Amino acid sequence: MSSISKNDNVSQPPGQHVVFFPFMSKGHTIPLLQLARLLLHRRRHISVTFLTTPANRPFIAQFLSGTASSIVELPFPEDVAGIPAGVESTDTLPSMSLFFSFINSTELMKPDFERALKNLDPPASFLVSDGFLWWTLESASKLGLPRLVSYGSSNYFMAVRTALTLSGALHRHEPEREIITVPSFPWIKFNRNEFKYPVLQNPQAKELMTKCDDATNRSFGIIGNSFYELESVFIDQWNREIGPKIWPVGPLCLQAQPESCSATVVHQWLDEKLEKDESSSVLYVAFGSQVEISSEQHREIAKGLEESNVNFLWVIRKPKDETKDCLPDGFENRVKNRGKVLTDWVDQTKILNHRSVQGFLSHCGWNSVLESICAGVPILAWPMRAEQSLNAKLVVEEVKMGLRVETCDGTSKGFVRSQGLRKMVEELMEGEMGKEVRKKVKEVADMAKKAVEEGGSSWQALDSLIDEACKFGAKRDSEMYG
Repeated sequence: MSSISKNDNVSQPPGQHVVFFPFMSKGHTIPLLQLARLLLHRRRHISVTFLTTPANRPFIAQFLSGTASSIVELPFPEDVAGIPAGVESTDTLPSMSLFFSFINSTELMKPDFERALKNLDPPASFLVSDGFLWWTLESASKLGLPRLVSYGSSNYFMAVRTALTLSGALHRHEPEREIITVPSFPWIKFNRNEFKYPVLQNPQAKELMTKCDDATNRSFGIIGNSFYELESVFIDQWNREIGPKIWPVGPLCLQAQPESCSATVVHQWLDEKLEKDESSSVLYVAFGSQVEISSEQHREIAKGLEESNVNFLWVIRKPKDETKDCLPDGFENRVKNRGKVLTDWVDQTKILNHRSVQGFLSHCGWNSVLESICAGVPILAWPMRAEQSLNAKLVVEEVKMGLRVETCDGTSKGFVRSQGLRKMVEELMEGEMGKEVRKKVKEVADMAKKAVEEGGSSWQALDSLIDEACKFGAKRDSEMYG
């Protein structure tokens, strides 16, 4: 059974009605929440409804507070093998080994999802659902509803992955050819071991992605959380040769979002660094909420940061009971004058926009890359899973706004020694290459801001998206109801 609420009891205006259904993961949900706030700000007669589960509802409600939006609550499937009761988000999974089982379990929500769509008043104009929720296409099609897809990934990744998949380059067993050239983009080359996308090793993942890709191919279009100037070559190639159409409407992290005071203590610490020395710079270190890092690797990171002699703010995401085991004895005391370690959630966007933060050691999740771009902060790329290795190549080789950490075996899952980390941390924060990428990222940040301004490329793309999707819906209504 579903339940509906209105934020702040604000009635919805008549007109276009957009329905959002994000995948149950904060990294996938936040961009769609940002897009929802943008739509409500930009289009006076648009109404927004978010579909979510009971455990995810408070986060969504807080983000959308003060807006004329609605929330429809759908029950999450019960008794799913391996998924503990009450776990309704990948952020709370006991292990990422359950990731694909979790995704597949969402299909059990289909009956409640369809009932919710049918009961919406006014009827939906179009649906925006996550790419992992492939099964929503069939439900939307029953109602003649256009489905727009959101993957929350770079257009570079989508275009390169598709080119490699269609060519079969990654499946050929040619040990003598370790360097792979990407079809359609011959300047992009990488070592075979560098591309460790899970579809290649996991049959369950391959089956899932086949379903997701098929549903995407038959959908109305794709919402790109990017901007045209950043990825024009890959957007144009996709729209010209692959499809469905991508509308680059980002970076969505530049759009209005609710104020947060959660970073007060952190900002006081960063402010103190500037008070002591106006030229003081801080390296921000964070690897997202889903990356699993061993205690041994944590200790190597700690040693590298300690020996680098740079100021740093390090956010560690891990089970609370491992807090003492993952850092060397006395580490925090030895670095207390220049380093701070946090284990709680922080407002990453606010940290990156602090004047003292001049570098970001990152896993290169796409949201983190965009937040770093918008803040004008260069990246020291350390990809660890999924599409992050390709995001890192975009950052380092295409945009040239970052440097790359080298692993022992050259793969994204390879081990990083403290000496190598120290070397690249110092280069980013103090070296000549660091100066170059810092200059470049400032230029890209300016382009991002112009893209979302009135008349900019992302501004125009959003207008085009809404108009085309709503025209499709109006044509559907005319055909169905005369």
